[in-house]
Amino acid sequence: MKSYRAWSPDQPYLLPPSPREWLPAGHLAFFILDLVRDLDLGAIEAELQAKESRGERPYSPVMMTGLLLYAYATGVFSSRGIERATVEDVAFRFLAASERPHFTTINQSRARHRKALAELFTQALQACMSAGLVKLGHVALDGTKMKANASKHKAMSYDRLVADDAKLRAEVEALLERAEAVDAEEDEQEGTHDPQEEIRRREERLAKMQEAREALRRETAAARARRLREQAEELRKKAVAPDTAPRDQVGFPTIASKRDEQAARLEERSKDSDEKPDDDDDLPRSTPPSTPSGEPQPKAQRNFTDPQSRLMFRDGAFLQAYNGQLAVDEANQIIVAAALSNQGADSEYFGPMLRRVVDNCSAVPACTTGDSGYFSAANVHLAERMGTLPVISVGKHHNSGLPHGEEKALPSHQANPERVAMRTFLESPEGHALYARRKATVEPVIGQIRTRGFQQLSFRGLFKNRCEWLFVAATHNLLKLWRAARRTQLVAG
Repeated sequence: MKSYRAWSPDQPYLLPPSPREWLPAGHLAFFILDLVRDLDLGAIEAELQAKESRGERPYSPVMMTGLLLYAYATGVFSSRGIERATVEDVAFRFLAASERPHFTTINQSRARHRKALAELFTQALQACMSAGLVKLGHVALDGTKMKANASKHKAMSYDRLVADDAKLRAEVEALLERAEAVDAEEDEQEGTHDPQEEIRRREERLAKMQEAREALRRETAAARARRLREQAEELRKKAVAPDTAPRDQVGFPTIASKRDEQAARLEERSKDSDEKPDDDDDLPRSTPPSTPSGEPQPKAQRNFTDPQSRLMFRDGAFLQAYNGQLAVDEANQIIVAAALSNQGADSEYFGPMLRRVVDNCSAVPACTTGDSGYFSAANVHLAERMGTLPVISVGKHHNSGLPHGEEKALPSHQANPERVAMRTFLESPEGHALYARRKATVEPVIGQIRTRGFQQLSFRGLFKNRCEWLFVAATHNLLKLWRAARRTQLVAG
């Protein structure tokens, strides 16, 4: 009779085991542990040391950072999932050294240090550059609509906010009259409906709608004020330009002063707006449409759950989302720049993303590609001034480009020389070959991030989600660095 291998699940260890024996050589957990010990976690350390020294000792910032890096790299994004993994998953147990931080502790640590964690993207990119994984011969840009932690059904337009306000007020008045009638009759019959609960529910909804309406008015007023300030500055520059007529040199400053006065009044009205500029202020921001007076237009919308998210179109449907931007180096699909904002269209991201590539890598890519959403004459000129070759699709429809011989039929504002020149270049063998590499460079990276399970942003608010997007990009680069290191070890071995 065939015997079986020994199996004693309750057998205690006869000798102290080494945790490193739990995982095979070259495992991602070993790589994360070695890497996180070399990362600069000074910002997290400083914040922890600034707290009161009494009380329970905090977990090691190296351990907590390593847990989060490994979790995001392997597709575990919830704090409860990470806590469960420190019990059930050998790699998590190894990184945590058998500690079991509670999910609230994990979530609080992630929230408290989100800015420092986002800045790990730069350190991860530097590690990839040191390993020779970034060449900057070709960088491709693309954006993806990331679902916000909010429902599109929790948004209302300004005209509906106004209309429903009046409707709810009328309902509250009717319920109050009914309540008075019930009290007057002192009806104690079983099953009599008490209107007070209905009144309370409607008054709460009325308060939320009024708050949303006023927040929307402050937001549009702030946006209009910024635009007026920009117009005033443009007028002052035109007034001193050499080719400006003498009459305009006198008139432009006067108009600029009026713009400043209008802006000052709107800024006073919007001083409590929750739309505040931040460190990424060069990124485009979507603001609800407003009238010249700064009031919201009837169709301007605001989401109750995440007011800074916007309704965007993706895969044939509308969703409440943010626009996540990536710039990817072709050589090894390393993300060299990442950003996130609530502007749905891609065109205005081209300049900020290209500047981030240069800042992060201290060099200009030889070639920068983008789909038709990034094309504009201003973007072409900006790329050329920065020293990179722009290869940007002009699209297939008549508003973006036509086959040769048909450009003359276009209106003058469409048949601009930049568009015609770009289409001519794209039809050349060199341009066609360069642009063909775009979809094999950046689109797989977006797919890899989604395949890891990152389908939706975890937080509410633009700044919080920007930090998470950068952290996701950092873990993507670390995975690429780990795989490259393993290939090198296999070749050497």
